[in-house]
Amino acid sequence: MRLVSLILAALALGACGGAAEDANAPQTARDKQLQEAKANGELDESGGKPWGGWRYQGDRESCFYVVGRRCFKSKKTACATACRVPTKTASADMCTIDGGGPASVSCKKR
Repeated sequence: MRLVSLILAALALGACGGAAEDANAPQTARDKQLQEAKANGELDESGGKPWGGWRYQGDRESCFYVVGRRCFKSKKTACATACRVPTKTASADMCTIDGGGPASVSCKKR
């Protein structure tokens, strides 16, 4: 009798296991990356592979400077956008330019 109650207790504890998994939870690392890319808006609308398409907004042929995800042809326009000033008052001295193809533009701290 004691053995039967011990077995039943062990089965009852085993049945109460861990928490139930979420049905939408990613099962693999690739699925998790896809889910995060969708949440961050990095996935193309076509539903293809993340990071597979043109990742900036604007024309590929005139994308020399980037602020966020927007492309710019001229350094002055990119700097004006980064510093949030009118294009007429912007100058290249106001910005920091890093890298190339396209170069990242950020506003210097004043």
